[in-house]
Order: sequence, then C-alpha cells, then structure tokens
Amino acid sequence: MADVIVIGGGPAGLGAALEAKKTGAESVVILERDRELGGILNQCIHNGFGLHEFQEELTGPEYAQRFINQVKDEEIDVYLNTMVLDLTEDRKVTVLGDEGVQVIQGKSVVLAMGCRERTAGAIDLQGYRPAGVYNAGMAQRILNMEGYQVGREVVIYGSGDIGLIMARRMTLEGAKVKAVVEVMPHSSGLYRNIAQCLEDYDIPLLLRHQIQKVYGKDRIEGVTISQIDDQWRTVEGTEKIISCDTLLLSVGLIPENELSEKGNVPLDSGTKGAIVNSTMETGIPGIFSCGNVLHVHDIVDFVTKESRIAGRNAARFARNELPRGEEIPTRPGKGVTYTLPQKLMLEDPDGVTLFLRSDVIYKKARVKVKEGDRLVKEKRERLIVPSEMVQITLDPEELRELNGEIIVEIVGEKND
Repeated sequence: MADVIVIGGGPAGLGAALEAKKTGAESVVILERDRELGGILNQCIHNGFGLHEFQEELTGPEYAQRFINQVKDEEIDVYLNTMVLDLTEDRKVTVLGDEGVQVIQGKSVVLAMGCRERTAGAIDLQGYRPAGVYNAGMAQRILNMEGYQVGREVVIYGSGDIGLIMARRMTLEGAKVKAVVEVMPHSSGLYRNIAQCLEDYDIPLLLRHQIQKVYGKDRIEGVTISQIDDQWRTVEGTEKIISCDTLLLSVGLIPENELSEKGNVPLDSGTKGAIVNSTMETGIPGIFSCGNVLHVHDIVDFVTKESRIAGRNAARFARNELPRGEEIPTRPGKGVTYTLPQKLMLEDPDGVTLFLRSDVIYKKARVKVKEGDRLVKEKRERLIVPSEMVQITLDPEELRELNGEIIVEIVGEKND
C-alpha cells in the first residue's frame, strides 16, 4: 500500500511526487519504465529551461537533475525499468519490473505518463517507407544520447518545437537543413525557437506547404513539396522536389492515454487528455493527472507548476483532507480551442489557474473569463499564438462569487 503512486518519472511525475511528500504523504512511489528518471528532458541538451521555476537558464538534464536530487533527499521510492500494465478505478496498479509482475494498491494515483509523437502513418504520408524517416524526438534521442548522426541532408515536416530545435542541432552537427515544411499558416512552435533555431541559421520555414510524396527505396532520396490553399488543396504549378537523405517528422504530440483508458478515466476531445477539476482530479476519485498526458505543454516550467497541484491534492486525498464542494464547468468560447481545468471547485483555497490555447494568431488581444454576460476577469496580451499556452488566474474570492458555467474567450485582431 502506498499513499501516492506516481506513474511516470519525467518532469510531471517528479514534481508531483515531491509535492505529495511535502504535503504529508508518508509513502510516495514513482514508477518509471525507462532506465533513469528525467523523461524527455534527458535528451534536451539545449538550454532555455528553468526561467520561470529557477530564474536561471538550464539545459534539460540540468533541470531534471534539480528534481532528481530532491527525490533522493526525500527518500521517495523509485522503481526504474518498470512497466505499468494496468490501472483500476479502485487504484490498483499492476506493474512488470525486476521482480516480475506485482500489484500495488494506492490510496491515490497521479497519471504523469507524458506524450508521444505522431507518426508518418498518423498523417498518411504518401510514398515509399525507406530508411532515414524519423520522428524528430527519436532523432534527438539517437543524436544526443546515443551519439549517432542521423543524416546529412535534412527536410523537417512540421514546425513543432522539437523539429525547430533539431533543425539547429543538425546544423551544428554539420548537416544541411534544407527546409522546415508546415501545412498551417503559422508555426506550431514557440516564436523564440523560430528566431533562434531557424532565422539565426538561415533555414527556410515554408508555411502553407505540404509534402506530397517521399522518394527512395533503401534510403530516402527526396520529397516533393507543394503549396496548399485555404481549403487544403494543392496549388497547381507549385510542386518542387527537394533532395534529402533524412526526413524528420514534427507533426504533433499525443497524450499517452492507454492507462487512463484502462482506469476508465473520462477524456476530453479537445485536449486529448483527462477531464479534471481544479485539483487536477479526474472523473475517477483519487486518480489525478498532470503534465503532457493531460494536455501538451510548450514550457516545462508550466508542467512543474501543474504537477505540484496534482501532487498536493493527491496527498490530501490519501489523508482524507481533499476539499470538496460545488463545482461548475468551464468551456472554450470564441477564439479558444480548449480550456483546462474543465471544472472549477468554488471553495478551492489555492485559487485556480486556467490554461487555454487560441485557434489563430491574435494581436492586441484580450482574454475574457465570463459567467453569462458578466465579465469575471480580463487579461490583455499584445500577441497570442496557438503554439503558446495562455494562463489566467482566479483567486479564491473570485471563485466564491461564481454561480454558473464559465466561458473563456479571446477577442482581438486576427492575423490569419
């Protein structure tokens, strides 16, 4: 029996475990399928982490090590090379590890499994299936952790942050990155990564372009790209062949929901993760969720912030101290693709931070939290882009004044 079982030893799991211990959970267990803690951070050797959390710039491994050291100091139980096979609604966790198959009973469980990359099959990439086609994250791991160069002439499909960072990384390793091809009219990565990883190295970003076909049998030899219009149709006469020996796919991330589904945790069609209230508790009592398995983040510091909420409340649940009370739903309004949490606890003593993403780029924007026609709170932003998550906080007093459904919307100048 454990007070809190944390599934996943990446940034979300580390943060949740530490906060659970700090809040009074006597026994906290981290279950990690990899050979070491840290998750995706271990392969992110570039800097840019920790600016919010530590007010200094760290690499991914440095950021992870700060938390790994704390986990050791707190004597939290860690099981590496341990695969979680099953999760039940009554918080029984079946694992396969060094000692075979075991069942661990938890008073509470935190889901922190992270996310995975979309594949060539998921986007129906046309053409041959030769060697040299990688997900960007897999190429990053091979290069940064295993020490192998993956290619010399590179095209990147999709402008997610991992793809942008790998454009710079491959360039620094001596490869020629010929283009980043993006179907949307805007990048799906952070603006700072566009500037630092593409513009600083004169790597072209081709918006509203698609890869029509992949060529090469034993090894990729090239791709055909073309422009697309607002209806996603090929613009005739824009087809162009780019020779390459490597294609990296950075076409989106998907929360790792298999265990959530086994535990019958209700999922949200917008975030692709669990539906949670403002304590990060899912629709199954005692099961909490945080990090990229809940919704895909752009900054790891925000994962840590969210994981602390989940860990703190998982510990409270284990001690029968989790506050209960009336909940009201939230939903996205105009200009917003999703909001989270999907339910607000009106008596939450910590207040609530709402997370949201926009549908397009907005300039001179205002984020509005509304209850019917009543404006609850407003936040002004010079620029809002779909790739960067927006936050707006309601304090405990503002929560207590709520009576009905909350709608979050964005108004401003659209920049399509």
